Amino acid sequence: MQLTGADILLECLLEQGVDTIFGFPGGAVLNIYDSLYKYREKIRHYLTSHEQGAAHAADGYARVTGKVGVCLATSGPGATNLVTGIATAYMDSVPIVAITGNVSLSLLGKDSFQEVDITGVTMPITKHNFIVKDVNDLADIVRRAFYIAQEGRPGPVLIDIPKDITAQKAEYKPVEKPEIPRRTDNISDKAINYAVELIRNSSKPLIYAGGGVITSDASQELLEFAEKVNAPVTLSLMGMGGFPATHPNYTGMIGMHGTKTSNMAATQCDLLIAVGARFSDRVVSKMERFAPHARILHIDIDEAEVNKNIRSSRYIIGDVREVLRTLNNRIERVERKEWMSFVEEMKAQYPLSYTEDILTPQYILAKIYELTGGDAIISTEVGQHQIWTAQHYKFTKPRTFVSSGGLGTMGFGLGASLGAQIGVPGKRVFNIAGDGSFRMNMNELATAVEYNLPVIVVIMNNHALGMVRQWQNLFYDGRYSQTTLDRSTDFVKLAEAFGAVGYNLTEKADVEETIKKAMAQNRPVVINCEIDRDLKVYPIVPPGAPIEEVIMDMGD
Repeated sequence: MQLTGADILLECLLEQGVDTIFGFPGGAVLNIYDSLYKYREKIRHYLTSHEQGAAHAADGYARVTGKVGVCLATSGPGATNLVTGIATAYMDSVPIVAITGNVSLSLLGKDSFQEVDITGVTMPITKHNFIVKDVNDLADIVRRAFYIAQEGRPGPVLIDIPKDITAQKAEYKPVEKPEIPRRTDNISDKAINYAVELIRNSSKPLIYAGGGVITSDASQELLEFAEKVNAPVTLSLMGMGGFPATHPNYTGMIGMHGTKTSNMAATQCDLLIAVGARFSDRVVSKMERFAPHARILHIDIDEAEVNKNIRSSRYIIGDVREVLRTLNNRIERVERKEWMSFVEEMKAQYPLSYTEDILTPQYILAKIYELTGGDAIISTEVGQHQIWTAQHYKFTKPRTFVSSGGLGTMGFGLGASLGAQIGVPGKRVFNIAGDGSFRMNMNELATAVEYNLPVIVVIMNNHALGMVRQWQNLFYDGRYSQTTLDRSTDFVKLAEAFGAVGYNLTEKADVEETIKKAMAQNRPVVINCEIDRDLKVYPIVPPGAPIEEVIMDMGD
């Protein structure tokens, strides 16, 4: 049947199982929005306050559901406003498809009104991108985009569609969505045998797991693997929820803000098994001193990550879930009492602690965990509050922690929390924010109110750009250049102005009652938590130092 390009786009989205789009209209996408009006019973469009919010919402939706998130923007500034969100998804391997409009084919390359070469701009931050120059190619491009976004290591794909392509007609034939196979071609018996031998001969193994465990839905396999190997497990920031934080083998996060137990285990182990993790600089710090006594076994779907930052002794390339299933069938449970006793002693000697006589983020997070029974989705902005959340909230399930790890995008959390709430409407969603991050994209409160999304925003308000200020305190002799935010913004009144509910929280004694009141509301809530400006994130490894040289508090 003959359809316009805009209708073909919508039919292809339906083929892919898409029922949710986040976006903002404009001239170059008017035909698409006209089609969305016709398809409104099949595809729900959420109008965000800003295109960046749409990209972050698509990202959050994808992280909690495992589906592809979709965002839509017009040409020029609409398209460029997506860039930060696309880069955020790229760094964290999140499958989104970003659709942008562009000027008509005859106007391309002529500095036309609202023209930007968005495929050129996004080439380094997408798995692939397309500009559609023939309406007859549109359906195949959309199908390829969704396949690429999900296959192998996931990531964002951009489709740029000139306006006249959306108006032209072409023959459309529906196609069934193909199954996307897991990558198993490179999982060789030889590589598995090497891995089994390394594990068998190790007396002090450590499992270091990352976001790849969550992406491949391998959490159960990782749990079985850890219990069979009988090894401590540490997680990267992106791995939170991939292994239950309540499990006795869990040692906490690793790296710059990791626990001393995790960092010392990495320093003392004789085998480090990296599972779906990429050895980022925030994990390894001083590379030549990382895991100095260990052989490295690296399991990852992306061969480009192997030997990129840390040299591996052996590696297995393939889908993490399939690799772990194969290993679990080949290894037997081993008792490593001496090693595990050492790890337990370290956990007892160096627990995460915080002051209990004042209102602190750690106490607030503990109360959120208690009052939700740990059954909540937690998104974050970026900064001290993000690290406190990763350290002190006990994530026990995958796809419950939504945070910008690789790019460190301030302003990410609110939009992402809206996408998460839409993706899993039956779950309670909290967005943990700092006052600096919240200001960046607080306009998305309007979106939350418009669609009555009952997200609870918890602002850890220290009236500062806390993480940068902490670095200035520790490493720049207390020269607080442009990090003090003594502004007169009243976040409670701001929330009310948007149509949300606002609460001020200043006393520790009021934490439980305030959270309960917020959870009783069936609408967006902002809790402004007034915390001490000088509270710091500990542990911290100084930049360039080996990870065992952990500063535990101001006395170190």
